[in-house]
Amino acid sequence: MLVAMARKTANDDLLAPVTLAVGQEELLLDRAVREVVVAARAADADTDVRDLNPEQLQPGTLAELTSPSLFAERKVVVVRNAQDLSADTVKDVTAYLGAPAEEITLVLLHAGGAKGKKLLDAARKAGAREVACPKMTKPADRLAFVRSEFRATGRSATPEACQALVDAIGSDLRELASAVSQLVADVEGTIDEAVVGRYYTGRAEASSFTVADRAVEGRAAEALEALRWSLATGVAPVMITSALAQGVRAIGKLSSARGGRPADLARELGMPPWKIDRVRQQMRGWTPDGVAVALQAVAEADAGVKGGGDDPEYALEKAVVIIARAARSRGRG
Repeated sequence: MLVAMARKTANDDLLAPVTLAVGQEELLLDRAVREVVVAARAADADTDVRDLNPEQLQPGTLAELTSPSLFAERKVVVVRNAQDLSADTVKDVTAYLGAPAEEITLVLLHAGGAKGKKLLDAARKAGAREVACPKMTKPADRLAFVRSEFRATGRSATPEACQALVDAIGSDLRELASAVSQLVADVEGTIDEAVVGRYYTGRAEASSFTVADRAVEGRAAEALEALRWSLATGVAPVMITSALAQGVRAIGKLSSARGGRPADLARELGMPPWKIDRVRQQMRGWTPDGVAVALQAVAEADAGVKGGGDDPEYALEKAVVIIARAARSRGRG
């Protein structure tokens, strides 16, 4: 898949004289390069690609690479970590930006920020095609990335499936992209949460949060089943108590917050908007007393798994049952 999850300038010609890819997300930077190379080789199968790091681009090297050829061949010159170029080489590149050579596409990969800003500003002033490749640190960004990956393949995945995949894989975009590719290749029709579960619930983080989700939803039997499966596959008990604590605290935070749009509540509570929607669904049946009881159960389980008890598994099972009951406290009198 060659679609980068990135903003682009109005000049979206892949064969523009200069492409500037800015950010620190390696997958997106690599895709920005690959897009240009694929377009260049579609125009000329014999395109020569030179992929250079700052040490390989010395003063005079760019002039040599971009000098006219007897064969008028198309070239793509990729410069990685352009923010680390020497001052003399930056002068060469800046001069080149003012009069780029025909049939040559220069791709500058720059981390952004203050280092090497002179070159960054020069490329932008010269009208370089720009692709933003920011590091995706927020869960909501990774969720949007997964959705875009499925859209790029023309396949349909439910919102729950996309969220389950992010929960299972974590923050590595390469792994997320690979997981989408695998699901698309292996599964026909719409990809749902059950499919993602079959493929990826072996991940420790995912299985821990599955236990927590089922518990705060009041689904005791399913939570206990997920707990036993997690422990049997080697998930550390402390990961499960951590997930339980996060789940109950989220219920408490949202239940005590004033009403409002998910985006407003997300800013107020420090949660991504998608989590606000999920917790809203989970908090039905909860009362303030139920939250207090559940938090106490988590604290006791945490002490139990950290050496305060003889049987960590029992401590976790007890906490899961108490939390599930607390989730059903409203309406029981």
